[in-house]
Amino acid sequence: MTSAAHSASASPIAQTRRWQRPVPGGDRPSFHEAFAERVLDVVHSIPSGCVMTYGDIAIVLGSRSARRVGQVIARYGSDVPWWRVVRAGGYPPLCHKGGAREHYGTEGTPLTRTTPDAAYHVDLRHARWCPAS
Repeated sequence: MTSAAHSASASPIAQTRRWQRPVPGGDRPSFHEAFAERVLDVVHSIPSGCVMTYGDIAIVLGSRSARRVGQVIARYGSDVPWWRVVRAGGYPPLCHKGGAREHYGTEGTPLTRTTPDAAYHVDLRHARWCPAS
């Protein structure tokens, strides 16, 4: 396999990670890479019009670290529907309110206006999704 063909088939995490070290015994993913892949798989599985919180994803993965989930999405989440992951109060990701709002409108995600100045959050009672066990 040529190096170009190998890089095309590598995971997005492996392609992004610059500090990748050789793993004894082959191309086994590290613990951190495996966790990141699992986070991105969950995010990718969230249906259109639904959301999960960072904490919801952590719980599904057997972790208590919503912050780690957020770090994975911030670093590797550009190719998954990142707007479907919200903060605990239903608020969109920081610094992405405008982009997220467009996606919510397109997907029909239920929103609630919180203030007269047009601030909003996702209505978690109606939009929260929990994957089947």
